[in-house]
Amino acid sequence: MRTIRIHVDAPLASGSEVTLPPQAGEHVARVLRLETGAPVVLFSGHDGMEYDATLASVGKRDVVAAIGAGRAVTNESPLSLTLAQGVARGEKMDLIVQKATELGIAHIVPILTERSEVKLDAARGEKRLAHWRAVAASACEQSGRARVPSIAPAVPLAAWLASLEQGGPLRLALLPEGTTRPSELGAIDAAILAIGPEGGFGERDRAALAAAGFTGLRLGPRILRTETAGLAAIAALQALYGDI
Repeated sequence: MRTIRIHVDAPLASGSEVTLPPQAGEHVARVLRLETGAPVVLFSGHDGMEYDATLASVGKRDVVAAIGAGRAVTNESPLSLTLAQGVARGEKMDLIVQKATELGIAHIVPILTERSEVKLDAARGEKRLAHWRAVAASACEQSGRARVPSIAPAVPLAAWLASLEQGGPLRLALLPEGTTRPSELGAIDAAILAIGPEGGFGERDRAALAAAGFTGLRLGPRILRTETAGLAAIAALQALYGDI
């Protein structure tokens, strides 16, 4: 029987009860048609724990779960990767967030660059951020992760670069003219990976990245789309230095 994992963005504790988020409750009651007593697994996404639970009540408005034993989930990668992704249009960005989460990304920073085609005002930016976080949580439900990667609000590239701390993780930018391959990085346990939007990084972007200490990373002789580039780079780095 398939394990039903549900993300609940709230503290969880054995012996207590929790009301499932509305969308999860509706999915459990109307789509899966689970009844009282059905087993589920809950996780908050913050502490690396998951909990066995049973549905205590299934109502029209609320679905309540009784929380049982908890356990630590130890499937996080030893390689802590931050993906700074040039915001892509529509479903492309959803795909990037979903698959990067499945591949074990730790943090995602949507960046607005010289060639960004997506424009986000405050209201739209807040709405997209909530949507991307929901996509990441859903990907954790599917992939068995108990830590949801953090996703920051979209920020201009220059502002993000200015916020980086000195002496932090290795800084990599995927560029067609990059000269460093993933296998040439040496032993690493953390890195920041910057990926351009559709059309790639512009000249000002590249100059800013270079000034901020980013090394040009090259995956091969072919130009990859933005929704392919970051995922391919994450997979390569995870295979070489992580847990793939």
